Amino acid sequence: MIKKRVLLIDDDPRNIFALTATLKAKSFECIACSSAREAIDVLQTNEIVDVILIDMMMPEMDGYEAIPRIKNLENRKLTPIFAVTAQAMVGDREKCLRAGATDYLSKPIDVDRLILLLSQI
Repeated sequence: MIKKRVLLIDDDPRNIFALTATLKAKSFECIACSSAREAIDVLQTNEIVDVILIDMMMPEMDGYEAIPRIKNLENRKLTPIFAVTAQAMVGDREKCLRAGATDYLSKPIDVDRLILLLSQI
């Protein structure tokens, strides 16, 4: 069985650590980037990435700016992107989807829902 590769984009190392541990326990491979710029550099290569989890609130370039840039990369147009945000307020899900996200997860992340979403890709 080929493991799916998840690109985690989050400026908080604690979130990366927790998500990586959770996903590895569920047989996913993880690549971690601490900024959207770093992630875009990775995504411009031929690195295998099956799905992207991006924190929407980051310094320099947030998820709302990064998602359209990622979707504009020729080799990433079809890569699913799941927006992750602590700002679980009315309208946030729609705002994330308008930016180009495939779906939306609020923090703290519901691991069962995350695994369900990842199993569908």
